[in-house]
Amino acid sequence: MTSRRSDEGSSWASSFNARQTMRANKGRDTKPELDVRRLLHAHGYRYRVNHRPDPSLRRTADIVFTRARVAVFIDGCYWHGCPEHFVLPTANRNFWEAKIVANRIRDAETSRQLVERQWTVLRFWEHDTGPSLRAVVSEIEAAVDAAFRRR
Repeated sequence: MTSRRSDEGSSWASSFNARQTMRANKGRDTKPELDVRRLLHAHGYRYRVNHRPDPSLRRTADIVFTRARVAVFIDGCYWHGCPEHFVLPTANRNFWEAKIVANRIRDAETSRQLVERQWTVLRFWEHDTGPSLRAVVSEIEAAVDAAFRRR
């Protein structure tokens, strides 16, 4: 186990507590993802979770319908810089600003590369999965169903 002092001294975090909070954040199986997956599954849809749509890309989508070629991303408002909810932290401001900008650029690049490979890419903000959960799921189902109708 590493001591508190060495964790703080070599960390990007502004404090030990900030580092612990950030380390505790989940990269998958978040509540918004689980809510969407639960409803899709209840409607009879089957999918892969946290899967690379294209093995040549080092990017994973939250929900992937491999045969339909539909990749779904549920972006966290904080980590992906939601224009409606994101507030730039005051501590370590330069780090976080660069981090969020890099995340947005990576998201756009991922979407572009998947579309070039004939994938349908759907992106939703985590706040879309609250009161609008059924609308989000309906949009995903429509995209999957349309992909099979095109075949």
